[in-house]
Amino acid sequence: MHAPVIQSIVVEHPTADGPFGAKGVGEIVSIPTSPAITNAIYNAVGIRIDRLPVDQAEIVRQLAEMNPIKG
Repeated sequence: MHAPVIQSIVVEHPTADGPFGAKGVGEIVSIPTSPAITNAIYNAVGIRIDRLPVDQAEIVRQLAEMNPIKG
């Protein structure tokens, strides 16, 4: 819901290396994305996320545990 819109561009250039001429170029750029986001969350609020998708309610819960409101 909070992720930016991603536009895919299909480049058709067949190769004999992959099945039916397919190339696996999209996987390489998606590998570091999740760790970068979870590390940014850790750097911002000090909470380490180790599951995907990142659950905002879990972040709020962990923040509340770290800093309980004293009444």
